[in-house]
Amino acid sequence: MAAAQLACGLSLGMIYALIALGYTLVFGVLRMVNFAHCDVMMVGAYAGYFASRWFGWGLLPAMAAAVLCCALLGAAIHRWVIHPLERAGGISLLTGALAVSLILEYGMMALCGAQPRAFEGQFAGGVLHLGRLALPRDRMLVLLFSVAMFLLLEWTLGHTRAGRGMRACGSDRLAASLCGIQPARAGRTAFVLGSGMAAVAGVLYGGMFYLHPLMGAAPGLKAFCAAVIGGIGSIPGAVLGGLTLGLAETFATAFLPTALRDATAFLLLLILLLLRPRGMLGREERT
Repeated sequence: MAAAQLACGLSLGMIYALIALGYTLVFGVLRMVNFAHCDVMMVGAYAGYFASRWFGWGLLPAMAAAVLCCALLGAAIHRWVIHPLERAGGISLLTGALAVSLILEYGMMALCGAQPRAFEGQFAGGVLHLGRLALPRDRMLVLLFSVAMFLLLEWTLGHTRAGRGMRACGSDRLAASLCGIQPARAGRTAFVLGSGMAAVAGVLYGGMFYLHPLMGAAPGLKAFCAAVIGGIGSIPGAVLGGLTLGLAETFATAFLPTALRDATAFLLLLILLLLRPRGMLGREERT
């Protein structure tokens, strides 16, 4: 029983971490919180669902279609909303992101209706036996895909020109531009990579639960809490924060009423911010 709870907590934490990475990538380059990110995740879940239903694709092709769809959506959001508002900064960027969030939510509701949907056959139940341990098959599938995405992101940031450009802009935007790196291109890359991560998280989350146009709100807020807990702007911090939150939420349900499950994320956020305001792996910015 404890092993199954641990697997559930880790898988839920990995999904939070995938979403939190999108917040972290965008914040690290543009110093803004992209509140439309959780609804990009919702679009990814629907893209994977329709690819699976209409074309009969398996999990991997449907997930690839969702990643492509959300990557294009992320590039469009940056090109047509975020980049024009960058000079205004501050509240204008925040308001623009919130506007995109509401457009995606209610646009999807108008197109597909508000009724919940479920993936068919992609996340079939079952138990995976590892020695004496009996672990849920769908949770182990989530862990496998999440770890693969983290490794791919680390390789992209460390071994590609676009990834190094993002890291340079995150460290010092002015110095990076003087070295020939285009901040606008780095910001667009951050949106594309973050949206791709959100697509994977949306398909995995939709497979574990249900799809509906407002499905991104709760996991999106919790993933934002995970990013802040880990130290927003830190990629290892996003992963650590997501795992911490997922485990805390899962084990809290064993001892607390179910109605308090969602409050666990925000209570943990408050406690950790009081103890360490910059997050577990956050660093003080130097001027």
